[in-house]
Amino acid sequence: MSHATKTRFLEIGSPFPLRDGGTLPQVRIAYETWGELNAEKSNAILVCHALSGSHHAAGRNASIEGVGQLWQEEMHAGWWDDMIGPGKAIDTKKHFVICANYLGGCYGSTGPGSVNPETGRHWGSSFPAVTATDQVNALALLLDELGIGALHAIVGPSVGGLVALSITTRLPERVRNVIAIASGFKTTVLNRLILFEQILAIENDPHFNGGDYYEGEAPTYGLALARMISHKTFVHLNSIERRARKDVVQPDDVLAWYKVRDQFQSYMLHQGKKFVQRFDANTYLRIIDLWSRFDATLEGDAETPAALFQRSRAANQRWLVFSIDSDFCFYPEEQAELVKHLERAKVDCMHITVHSEKGHDSFLLEPNLYTPHIAWMLERGAQ
Repeated sequence: MSHATKTRFLEIGSPFPLRDGGTLPQVRIAYETWGELNAEKSNAILVCHALSGSHHAAGRNASIEGVGQLWQEEMHAGWWDDMIGPGKAIDTKKHFVICANYLGGCYGSTGPGSVNPETGRHWGSSFPAVTATDQVNALALLLDELGIGALHAIVGPSVGGLVALSITTRLPERVRNVIAIASGFKTTVLNRLILFEQILAIENDPHFNGGDYYEGEAPTYGLALARMISHKTFVHLNSIERRARKDVVQPDDVLAWYKVRDQFQSYMLHQGKKFVQRFDANTYLRIIDLWSRFDATLEGDAETPAALFQRSRAANQRWLVFSIDSDFCFYPEEQAELVKHLERAKVDCMHITVHSEKGHDSFLLEPNLYTPHIAWMLERGAQ
């Protein structure tokens, strides 16, 4: 049975400036840690979570201060519990592991659902846009607080890989080894269009109210639709066909207005219904905006990809990049582009393509496909 973990908080009491303008008067970052930091402080690994993930990556955590009903029972088990722990791929007997909820999040970090100390009301629509650079700056302050100068490794699956890439290139001297899983270098036009559909779904919900819905009914219809739009890119279509029940289940609360016609509609509505119970629509909008606009070169304030990755070369970083051959979210071509730029900059890089029938979510569902490679990389990086 997984051990119990507890969320801790970094309180940043001074103004926190944002890349796109504006300043947050104060910031709270929720995070958890596993394992022990060694005397040299050289065994730290930072894990960056995906779009709708949290800082609770391993163990069990039944409640988080200030999160309330969004912390559903399905969240109590860490989202990467099969990968982080004693004797696992990211071995907590050897490493000190950190995962933080992103700025703009809804699981304890300052976000749109937080109270603005200057007004006494929820931030809502007034919460500014956040970028990968803003996440870098917040996470750098967390590492400073923990007394960690340089990370042994950073690991980022999916959208977490975009944040990891930004940390790695903006602060190259603070990262030795990089593991990017099913992520990218620059958001594709296709993904930007899919994310735009999700934005429209949420913002056209009659309860969205421009983002100021915390005193009333949440935009559950729009958020559920956004999740359904995205879900078909996370899971391979063959898996959806296998998972869909043969019987048709008509929703009786959220989304009850829609008359379900087949088992596939029933399955997708169920996914939407589950998601709206555990996530905030404004947070979803902030993180997919970060994703939609992501370009590693621009985010790193570099003129070219070559200039960007010369920083990694100069810092003697080692990279391990995973592709998933059935991924419809971050297509393998996206990792190929990243690897191309790394190789041109002569960065030490290994690229592994995982064969899976589970699509993008393979990194969550099939730890055995990643464990030996990640464990090897972390051991190699320690030499």
